[in-house]
Amino acid sequence: MTAPSHPQRPGVRLPPAALGVDPCFEPVVRLPLPPSRQRIRVVELLATGSNGGAQEHVYNLVTRIDRERYEVSVLSLSGGAGVRRLERAGVAVCILDEMTDEQAIEAVAAHLAANEVDVVHNHMYRAEVVGTQAAWRLAAAGRPRPMVVGTVHSSRIRSDVDRELVRRLTPRMDHLIAVSRAIVRKIEDEGRMGAPVSLIYNGVDLQRYADQEACCTLHEEYSIPAEAPIVGVVARLEPEKGHATLLEAWPLVLAAVPAAHLLVVGEGSLRDALETQARALGLLPSVAAPEAPRRVTFTGRRDDVPAVTAALDVAVLPSYREAQGLSILEAMALARPVVASAVGGIPEMIDDGLTGLLVPPREPAALAGAISRLLTDHPYADTLARAGKDLVHERFCVELMVRAVESIYDESVADERLVAGGLAAG
Repeated sequence: MTAPSHPQRPGVRLPPAALGVDPCFEPVVRLPLPPSRQRIRVVELLATGSNGGAQEHVYNLVTRIDRERYEVSVLSLSGGAGVRRLERAGVAVCILDEMTDEQAIEAVAAHLAANEVDVVHNHMYRAEVVGTQAAWRLAAAGRPRPMVVGTVHSSRIRSDVDRELVRRLTPRMDHLIAVSRAIVRKIEDEGRMGAPVSLIYNGVDLQRYADQEACCTLHEEYSIPAEAPIVGVVARLEPEKGHATLLEAWPLVLAAVPAAHLLVVGEGSLRDALETQARALGLLPSVAAPEAPRRVTFTGRRDDVPAVTAALDVAVLPSYREAQGLSILEAMALARPVVASAVGGIPEMIDDGLTGLLVPPREPAALAGAISRLLTDHPYADTLARAGKDLVHERFCVELMVRAVESIYDESVADERLVAGGLAAG
């Protein structure tokens, strides 16, 4: 499947896949490093160490990067499950917890100087703010300044104060990465000028899903009737993920498919509120209706998300805003039919009606209709699932993402290479 062509925005690099090429499995030839160094030293700076799309991106990047060419470690401004997962994978992790921004800037600057870092790659807003100022603090002290790269992972609309700060800092960044065209537009809308922007989609580790077995115990674990089809959403329980609309839609789904069961996978600040909503809708037993059947299950955090996703009959992401929608790509990689909101970068992942179904955000009836269609029209659901899997394999492999980021890291030693070449020529 060939990716559709798109006009290139001035100053924005499009990935090869967006230009109709599939380089996922093509060998890459890179220029040799300058004689003065054996590897390029990179620090990935995370704003938070919890689970999320940015942490998944960093995990995929640091576990697949060419370790012979790049020496990579992670610095996180808080702890959490995401950084613990990195540690288990053998990645060097340092956590700077409970610091003010000024304290964090000083600590990051000291870390960069002590480790003679070539590239600081900032992930999420606070990391951009802290990491950029830390790098330039070294320059102000007469120390070598690492290259400053920032990946914009979030579609969140920030306060005017935050926007002004990051706008002022952007000219001090050497390169920005956007994970979707929607994020490219967000960067433009925020007036962030002075740094080149590359569009690099988050990639999916296809090897991780190639032989993934479906979790076969979900019905038993959660006392779901054996014949019940399971629809699932894998997302943080936060307002922007749209769980409230999905719960509103669920009685309409049950009207069409009475046996269906909804699985809500994840943790977050809205857990209590969403369970209260589910009880009010009659989807969970309540004081007023203690005998009501349980039509939805809140699983909390699961460490086997790929296996759970593989067991779903339909995967849903009802977000109100979304930078890209990595959980949907993962479901597609597992050949699960998907329904998602047509917001942010999601329409860049799904060709509506061909590789999945898109619905307007905050519209329970439309969401219920799409879910019900896939639960009742199995041949159509299977067709979408196969096409979605093909799309992920052709356009969103993790190798493509890692190679694109590595190319940006190589820019950090470009001047040294030129100097070394000039000396050799002389």
